[in-house]
Amino acid sequence: MSDSVNRRTFLGQTAAAATAASFAAPAILSAANNAPSKKVTIGIMGMQRGLALAKIFGALDGVEIKYVCDTDDTRLTNAAKTVEKATTKAPQAIGDFRKILDDKEVDALIVAPPNHWHSPATILGCSAGKNVYVEKPCSHNPKEGEMMVAAARKNKKAVQMGSQRRSSASIQEGIQKVKEGAIGDVYLARAFYESARGSIGTGKPAAVPGELNYDLWQGPAPRQKYVDNLIHYNWHWFWKYGNGELGNNGVHSLDLCRWGLDVDYPTRVVSSGGRYAYDDDQQTPDTHVVGYEFGDKKQITWQGTSCNRHKNDFVTFFGSKGTLILGISGGYRILDAKDKEIEKVDGNQGLREHAQNFIDAIRNNEPLNLNAEIEIGHKSTLLCHVGNIAHRTGRTLNCDPANGHIQNDEEAMTLWTREYEPGWEPKV
Repeated sequence: MSDSVNRRTFLGQTAAAATAASFAAPAILSAANNAPSKKVTIGIMGMQRGLALAKIFGALDGVEIKYVCDTDDTRLTNAAKTVEKATTKAPQAIGDFRKILDDKEVDALIVAPPNHWHSPATILGCSAGKNVYVEKPCSHNPKEGEMMVAAARKNKKAVQMGSQRRSSASIQEGIQKVKEGAIGDVYLARAFYESARGSIGTGKPAAVPGELNYDLWQGPAPRQKYVDNLIHYNWHWFWKYGNGELGNNGVHSLDLCRWGLDVDYPTRVVSSGGRYAYDDDQQTPDTHVVGYEFGDKKQITWQGTSCNRHKNDFVTFFGSKGTLILGISGGYRILDAKDKEIEKVDGNQGLREHAQNFIDAIRNNEPLNLNAEIEIGHKSTLLCHVGNIAHRTGRTLNCDPANGHIQNDEEAMTLWTREYEPGWEPKV
């Protein structure tokens, strides 16, 4: 079979993340009652996070979910039934997302499979004339992020990364307060993430489950034999497929830090940490601290503790006149120079608003009018990548402030991209 035929067959079934989520049917049913004049038709790839996104997008006026896609037949069947029950219209359940790309009625592809598929699927979607909503992190490595920006520009398509707090009114207000000088001259942003994850154990070789198309699940990643502790979630902790906690959750808070400090690419990156809590197969750190320096005397730090749920503030900005704290669920607090709270605003994460922003950009043919347009998403995701590269090399990275490229370290720059399964390299 030729490479071109392989690619078409292979790319389609991608999606795999997965466990089904529940729907709020009344919210979705209300969408049909007030449909705008221009219907937006979507296909969703990856039925774990993708099912949650189906709930959000399906509740928007005039949005039709025509396809759901996954490489796990059981997950796919359950997802299709859930969407049909909630929206009263059965989506087509497919294993090959190429069908979504080939359907001229489809306006947008929602990309929510594992991280190693985010960029290749997005690039293919743009090339097929589709707008794309891609989950965070937008790419598996820095080179892919650069390619995604190029694909969006070349094809003039709206590409939104799923960093939904960019669309939260309360977060937007808090960021504006930072930029307007509410806490004086801002020089430091600190981000935190904590969880109580257990051990993933030691994987054992096993037969591929009959419902799973493992070859298609691996997609552009080099082939490896199936083990019983990888799918459907632990792929996050293996470098071939995921980006660790920094890429999984750190991208949300780092995005807000970068936004509030008004910085793009770092000049220096340092990392400390490792797999401290358990002795198992996990390759990515469960205890991780990363520091990023930028021009104009500004800094971002991120601290992730995957196996200890001690609560810290989500994002804190430090300025010459006080601090401003952004909440993980939205809203913000301002404290004066003596650490006394002087203002508190509640809010939400902006999930629905973020999806609506994407749909509006499609309807209005304004592909750049996005709150987390792919160039923004790439710059924030890049912080995760260089933080992980600093960890993997064990060295301080000096970066070009114009594009983030690592300077004077050829070994580190080998991690700017990745090895692909032959024939499946993404191309713009």
